[in-house]
Amino acid sequence: MKKHIFAVAILLSLFSCKDVKVEETTQEEKPLVEYATFGDLISADGALSNAEMMEKFNNLKEGDTVDVKFHSTINEVCQKKGCWMTLGLEGDKQAFVKFKDYGFFVPKNAQDKDVVVNGKAFVSVVSVDELKHYAKDEGKSQEAIDSIVEPKVTYSFMADGVLIAKQ
Repeated sequence: MKKHIFAVAILLSLFSCKDVKVEETTQEEKPLVEYATFGDLISADGALSNAEMMEKFNNLKEGDTVDVKFHSTINEVCQKKGCWMTLGLEGDKQAFVKFKDYGFFVPKNAQDKDVVVNGKAFVSVVSVDELKHYAKDEGKSQEAIDSIVEPKVTYSFMADGVLIAKQ
C-alpha cells in the first residue's frame, strides 16, 4: 500500500510539473559606451535626444537660456584649434557649440562621433538689415542682397562639459 501511495505521489508531482513554464527574463542591455571627457565632469545619463533638444530650441525666444544636456552627432569641428563644433538637430538644423570661457577645446578629428554636451542653450536672431549688411560686406550681388527677406535664427549652446564617444 505504501508503494502505491508513493507511486501515485510521484506521478502527481510529475504531471503537475509538466505544465510549469519557466520564463526567462531578458533585459535589453545597452552597449556600454566609453567617453572622453572635456571640460567639467558630466554623465551621459538623462541626456535629451537631438529631436527633444530641437523642441527646446523652438520654445526659446531671443534672450532666453535653458540649462540642458543633450546627445547628438558632431557635424563639424573648428580645424584651427577645436574651439567650436556644430551638432546635428532634428531635420537639417544644427546647433553651434562654443566652450565656456574657452576653458577647453575638443579634438579636431571628432567629426561624426557621438557626443553629449551639458550647458546653456539659447537662440540668436540676426535681423534682415544686419544680414543684408553682412552680404554687402562679403561682396555679394545686389540680387543676392535683395533676396534676403527674413531674419536668420541660430541655435547656440555654451557647453561647460562635453563627452565624446571613443571609437
